[in-house]
Amino acid sequence: MKVLAVNISEKKGVVKKPIKEGFFKKDHGLVGDAHAGKWHRQVSLLGQESVDKMKKLGIEGLCTGKFAENITTEGIILYKLPIGTKLKIGESIQEVSQIGKKCHAGCEISKEVGECIMPKEGIFTKVIKGGKIKPGDNIEIIK
Repeated sequence: MKVLAVNISEKKGVVKKPIKEGFFKKDHGLVGDAHAGKWHRQVSLLGQESVDKMKKLGIEGLCTGKFAENITTEGIILYKLPIGTKLKIGESIQEVSQIGKKCHAGCEISKEVGECIMPKEGIFTKVIKGGKIKPGDNIEIIK
């Protein structure tokens, strides 16, 4: 289970851009990201497995950050994790706070991609211990 990409955007509802490393601040989220703040959806995660599912449906041009996820993961079925699950991701510790979400009207992702998988298979976390995360970092479920 590992991090494939860390992605950021300065505005909500747009495709995120991959970065080399991100700092995830306690009770805030990814520093510099539009979705960070003091709420329950500080960080969004989506599995590469979910993106691959969309590719199999014939949707072109899918790449990292296309679904506005902060962290693209591999080797973990995120949407099956119970709320409250704690994850050690890179140097940070995060807690699963929500599974899926309702997409807002006029979402650039659904316009560009046609259908968004984030509402069903994306998850959200709160940062309970801050730290750096970069592609290649391990993801551990804390028992």
